[in-house]
Amino acid sequence: MSELKERLLPPRPASAINLRGDAGSRPSLSGRQPLLGIDVLGLKKRGQGLKSWIRVDTFANSQVIEVDKFTMMRRCDLPARDLRLLDPLFVYPSTILGREKAIVVNLEQIRCIITADEVLLLNSLDNYVLRYVVELQQRLKASSVTEVWTQDSLDLSRRRSRSLDNVFQNSSPDYLPFEFRALEVALEAACTFLDSQASELEIEAYPLLDELTSKISTLNLERARRLKSRLVALTRRVQKVRDEIEQLMDDDGDMAEMYLTEKKKRMEGSLYGDQSLPVYRTNDCFSLSAPVSPVSSPPESRRLEKSLSIVRSRHDSAKSSEGATENIEELEMLLEAYFVVIDSTLNKLTSLKEYIDDTEDFINIQLDNVRNQLIQFDLLLTTATFVVAIFGVVAGIFGMNFEIDFFEQPGAFKWVLTITGVCGLVVFLAFVCFYKRRRLMPL
Repeated sequence: MSELKERLLPPRPASAINLRGDAGSRPSLSGRQPLLGIDVLGLKKRGQGLKSWIRVDTFANSQVIEVDKFTMMRRCDLPARDLRLLDPLFVYPSTILGREKAIVVNLEQIRCIITADEVLLLNSLDNYVLRYVVELQQRLKASSVTEVWTQDSLDLSRRRSRSLDNVFQNSSPDYLPFEFRALEVALEAACTFLDSQASELEIEAYPLLDELTSKISTLNLERARRLKSRLVALTRRVQKVRDEIEQLMDDDGDMAEMYLTEKKKRMEGSLYGDQSLPVYRTNDCFSLSAPVSPVSSPPESRRLEKSLSIVRSRHDSAKSSEGATENIEELEMLLEAYFVVIDSTLNKLTSLKEYIDDTEDFINIQLDNVRNQLIQFDLLLTTATFVVAIFGVVAGIFGMNFEIDFFEQPGAFKWVLTITGVCGLVVFLAFVCFYKRRRLMPL
């Protein structure tokens, strides 16, 4: 991984002046252009300066190029809003967009543009981006070896059985085109990254929740709150990736737009067909003979030739789109495989959320039980206070300043205390029996 970083990320320039003035003309010691996307001081303004991109072609060759936004728009035939999805300064949800000549992929750390001939990634020091480049190169090299072996096998089969020549000519080799292989690596990287985060969250969550059920403390509650916040954020990201894949699977037109290699071959075939078989008009009739000199051709004939070529191109594009719509099984199977993976990750997070909800319900039940015990204890204290208040009433009565004969008897004080205590005890027991009869207290 460190060798790949050194190879893809040359040392940053010394100052912003050298970046702006000499970066376009003076190469670095390694023979490559310095990276303008790494040093922020080397950029002019956000969205107007050069950005460093990692380019991987169909032959698994990688290089670092520096392209501005408008050049990239013209190169990939993309609008500005699609490139804005790849801007690392903004946070956008996961998106997969199929355009006329490119596929815009924004899946977690993987932000790239996939065409029929190359993959362009924003240059970054993130390990997931470097792993994506390494994995894509390995897949491309392995697939190239497989394609050569398959082609040799097909040639040998054609030599052995001439009777099946038409079948072999009509059949196509069973491998994914370049854009789908790059998309597969991106989907695999995103699903693996999300699944690893979900696994780490599970490892941290279950012991914490078990500890929380046995010991409810402020520290454990704060840790549980942070854990639930992380779970909600991760679930939202996984749900967005799942919805994006499901939306692509439900729309056959969007999947047909992502067959970039087939569209490129059809476009090249139509261009070569128009160049090899031009239509000309001679004496109010059409012919495919040699072209007439444009000097002697009347304007009406050139206008008719142009209109016929436009109609032919529209007809060819309509036929190609219909054929691609009917033949989307391989892309649908690819998306379905990773839909199952991301759906499994979402189910894992959903199970964890349900476990957290069950833990919260258990804690609430425990707190309600403690609250009920406190209410019962408060009820007993209130009853005891009422009984003690009886002694206060008796003491207040006998403390008045008037003379009676009962005060002069020697054992009168003992009788007053005894009678008051017995009456208080009887009143307290009566209240307790009433509470138990009404089931306000446990029996």
